[in-house]
Amino acid sequence: MFSFRYLDKTHGLDSCNKDEKAALVSTLYKLSQLSWKDLRNAPRHGVGYEKIDRNSFRVAIPKHITEDVNIIAFRFSGKKSMVGYRDKAIFHIVWLDRAFEVYDHE
Repeated sequence: MFSFRYLDKTHGLDSCNKDEKAALVSTLYKLSQLSWKDLRNAPRHGVGYEKIDRNSFRVAIPKHITEDVNIIAFRFSGKKSMVGYRDKAIFHIVWLDRAFEVYDHE
């Protein structure tokens, strides 16, 4: 399940074009067909995800995302990523990093 409750306004849906929005919906559908175990074992450039180091962020991390919470990224349109965190079965999408501005992509 996915949530946009904490989606950042400056890196949200309004900044995406029509093709990016379509890619996002398509990706969310594909991800929703898999378990978290499947996603954890999948390659990060496929349907898998990668953990993002907090020190690599260029934007402020919201205070409700405490230090013990892993921030992860899924690709949704080429190398563009949706970045957020998992809380039980819900992935909270916080940023849509379409211009590679949210964190260092090294």
